[in-house]
Amino acid sequence: MRGTRQVDLRWNIVDANFVHKSGAKSNKNDHETPPELPHAMPKDAPRVYLITPPIADFTPYPLLFETAMAACDVACVLLRTSADDDGAKERIVRALAPMVQRHGVACLVADDPQWAVRANADGVHIDGGGERLQSALRTLRPGHIVGAGELPTRDAAMTAGEAGADYVMFGGPSGAVPHAAIVERVAWWAEIFNVPCVGYARELALIGDLVRAGSDFIALGDAVFADPRGAAAALCDAARLMAPTPEATE
Repeated sequence: MRGTRQVDLRWNIVDANFVHKSGAKSNKNDHETPPELPHAMPKDAPRVYLITPPIADFTPYPLLFETAMAACDVACVLLRTSADDDGAKERIVRALAPMVQRHGVACLVADDPQWAVRANADGVHIDGGGERLQSALRTLRPGHIVGAGELPTRDAAMTAGEAGADYVMFGGPSGAVPHAAIVERVAWWAEIFNVPCVGYARELALIGDLVRAGSDFIALGDAVFADPRGAAAALCDAARLMAPTPEATE
């Protein structure tokens, strides 16, 4: 995202204010668009948003990422670490981020915007809204991605969108939100708002529900990384499940 490198996220980032699909604008905070972010939503199928397990040893991941990028249309990788100190965390991200980015895939880190800058990541994912999200937006915008998740209510999601989040995520690796609630929230959001939404699928079999609900991106964690067949096989299945049906393209 930095410099001349272009990351094709296909995110429909509004370039003025938070916009309803009806065209009615919110009268709250302006949403200043990072200049390098594109402005077109997926026309055919959602794209994959990969969420890694908490990483302590990064050595298996270069090969894993290579096979993942070859198997499926990955838009973004959210790197999570389990390292105990900031130096170890930064080493993990500095080692893995370029391997993700050279494929034109965005690399985000969890929760710490300063860490995202130091490690040359493309942005940050913030769980929760409020001041933590506002602080990340002040630190990273324009030019970096700031996404929001763990939004327990519709009002919390709308507030995050109005604040300027580049996407909102419903559900997540914590598993705290039932699948039916994720689908309901995605369908509500996709019908009304232009800010992209990410729906989390804890199992591959649940992808179809999120596609039909209108999710712009499908977040996958253990459904890929814990698959006994390997990540590439899981992502091949994910690509098949996300492919548009003949009815959807008519």
